[in-house]
Amino acid sequence: MIVPMKKVTLLVLKKEQRHALKDLRKLGLLHIEDRPANGTLINELRSEKNDITLAMSLLTEYLPKKEKKGVTPPSLLSEEDTLTFVDSVLSLTASYKSNMEESARLSGEIASYAEWGEINTADFNFLEEKGIYLFPATTSLKTYSSLSEDIKTILVGKGKTGVRFLIWSKTNALPVDLPQDIIPLKLPETSVKALKEKLKSLMAKISSYKQEMTKMSAYLNSLRALDEIVTKKLQFEIVHDGMQTIDFGNQDDEERVQLVWLTGYIPCEEEAKLSSLAKEKSWAYISQDPEEEDPVPTKIKRNKIVNLISPLIDFLGTVPGYTEPDISLWFLLFFGIFFAMIFGDAGYGAVLFVISIILILKTKAKKQKVPTAFYMFGYLGLMTIIWGTLVCNWFGMSTEIVPPFLKNLAVPAIANFTPEDVRNQNQILLCFTLGLTQLMIAHVVSLFRNIKSPKFLADVGSLSMLGGMYFVVLNLVVDSQKYAINNAVLLAIGAGFALNFIFVNYSKGIGQAIVESLKNIINMLLGVVNVFADIMSYIRLWAVGLAGGAISATVNEMAGPALGGFIIFAGVLLLLFGHGLNYIMNVLSVIVHGVRLNTLEFSNHVGLTWSGFKYEPFNE
Repeated sequence: MIVPMKKVTLLVLKKEQRHALKDLRKLGLLHIEDRPANGTLINELRSEKNDITLAMSLLTEYLPKKEKKGVTPPSLLSEEDTLTFVDSVLSLTASYKSNMEESARLSGEIASYAEWGEINTADFNFLEEKGIYLFPATTSLKTYSSLSEDIKTILVGKGKTGVRFLIWSKTNALPVDLPQDIIPLKLPETSVKALKEKLKSLMAKISSYKQEMTKMSAYLNSLRALDEIVTKKLQFEIVHDGMQTIDFGNQDDEERVQLVWLTGYIPCEEEAKLSSLAKEKSWAYISQDPEEEDPVPTKIKRNKIVNLISPLIDFLGTVPGYTEPDISLWFLLFFGIFFAMIFGDAGYGAVLFVISIILILKTKAKKQKVPTAFYMFGYLGLMTIIWGTLVCNWFGMSTEIVPPFLKNLAVPAIANFTPEDVRNQNQILLCFTLGLTQLMIAHVVSLFRNIKSPKFLADVGSLSMLGGMYFVVLNLVVDSQKYAINNAVLLAIGAGFALNFIFVNYSKGIGQAIVESLKNIINMLLGVVNVFADIMSYIRLWAVGLAGGAISATVNEMAGPALGGFIIFAGVLLLLFGHGLNYIMNVLSVIVHGVRLNTLEFSNHVGLTWSGFKYEPFNE
């Protein structure tokens, strides 16, 4: 459930502001409303945090792949030493980037002299002192052959880039009447040999960078500790600077009193603790119920079973708004079903279940807290085993070789040993029925939320439309004879639309609600089509599951001949690779399809926009 909140406005003396904030942070219960804050210290801390984050990111890339046994990690550095260490990491990286750029430039410059050999600028300078001015250049053979006799040249050689030659001038300037396609060669600062030595030195520094960063990565724990410290400092200063001041009295008045205040949100069940602290510290505060436009954070309280879904919701980063319903229970139930139907294989489910059990036992053996994700994977594995057993699908094996006792556990109407056309029809019917059930639950949830207002009749209308559209879908997809569109179906759709049209925008009266619906008449009509599309959307469960089953069966057929011969090793590899790839594809399918049906179709019908943000109290 979403925990009820109280909006709290807290007032303290300005001279006690920092002490009060420290006490409030120690309490760790008040989610403080964001206020603009851009003080000098805040900007410095933000800069520090950015540097630390960058340094951590850089060092993480160079963490050893395997930890050496018996090597004790270095002790944590002091805060000051860690900041110096961060500067060292960033400085080393800046030098590395500079060296990389310079090495690229030098490599290009050296390449431009490749056909000229070991050019030494000092040789040309020596000749200049003797009054001999030589300028290396390149051009095409045609241009070189047509040069005027007045231009004296010395041919050096011919290559892919054209003709290399020296222009012999009487002055330290090139002749004015040179053809445009003659390209003078820029001499190196010293010599090509010096450039190569410089490049060699740079490459040595570049190669040592990785070794240095690998050594420095041992201090990542110090950086993480500092990052936490700086984050807390930054959070504190943002809250401090965001508090607004109230003056009582003139500026020169000795009895002048200054107060500062902030606004935050606290769970109703925890308000007594804040009240007790306020009395102890002589603070003033106002507690009230949040208003509709207030940015109230969302704190969700789940029991142990429903909490299994929290790793997935945290991964998605979706948070319901404070005034929205908590669908965690339904999300857990239906996601488990969708996961099982998409994987569709009891063998795959058994693999996931066994891995989850092993991870749980290993973690408990280390006397560590078991991550909720391990239990969630176990639940998903168990659901997949159940569904795979019902349809008699075990690693895509032919039902002819599946043990009889496993066949007896299957439901014939949807099992793989049933004729394909009958099986597919029944599975599609099951998908649509599952969709109808989930969407109806969504409107029942919405109905009870609106039960005190005539608006609940809009949900009654939606339920009626869903029922009617369900039979329209069955008529079009499953069996037009068995599921005929009769007057009852049309009446359910028509009456449902009428109720939804009249009451969906209800706030002050029926007249006002009808006017609002007329303003959105196109969207209202499209809503009927959306109901049809949403039910149809659940066919993806059958389609994706069918595709996965076909892939696993194909892998078995390909590997089968190899398993009975001398290339059995290749057959085993093919089985592992094929089923492993199919497993990964199923995971992606779950993310795309299984999650979508909960966060889009179901959420839209229940009126959930996922527009909230997490309750994050100001704490230590």
